[in-house]
Amino acid sequence: MTDTRTALTTLEQFEHATPTGASPGAGSAAASAATAGAGPVLEFFDSLPPAPVEDMLGSWHGSGVPTGNPLDGMLEAAGWHGKRYHSTDDAHPLVMEGSRGLYSLNPALVPMTLMARMSSLVTRPPVAAVARRLMPLLSTKRPAARLRMVEYRGVVTGTMIYDALPINDHFRAVDEDTLLGAMDFRGMESPFMFVLRRER
Repeated sequence: MTDTRTALTTLEQFEHATPTGASPGAGSAAASAATAGAGPVLEFFDSLPPAPVEDMLGSWHGSGVPTGNPLDGMLEAAGWHGKRYHSTDDAHPLVMEGSRGLYSLNPALVPMTLMARMSSLVTRPPVAAVARRLMPLLSTKRPAARLRMVEYRGVVTGTMIYDALPINDHFRAVDEDTLLGAMDFRGMESPFMFVLRRER
């Protein structure tokens, strides 16, 4: 298992890695990882301890980890803030930032497969701005996912299971206030990697 201080340093390097297609900075294995796909980040994921669901309750701020995944940067461009877990059966996977504050987007109304295929368009500022204005119309106050312990990559760990989409978000603990997530989306070749940081 990776010790906490090393894990936090490594995670920060991955978060600031050079995006796929650019030239990574010299001397950083994590920077090179962005051009190598999700493999190096998944190796780091595998080195971390499982995240018990009881430790995941609360509000979390999210951000993507660049690996060349079609979803890289897309959620942030659309105003994704993070996730909120009131209980194991009351999970809100898409907490968004709106002009009137935070709200929960209904994943059942989001064409995730289409958005992933059109990510280069969705992340353009004019398109993203329109999406941010329209998405509050798709808000919900109802839970849209559940938390369960599920085996992923050989380890049973805390997992958020979407109610309406073929997506499981599997988590490992970097420390008590930081989670590394792997979005396992049916039909996607490799998982979308992201970080959750606990909000106090």
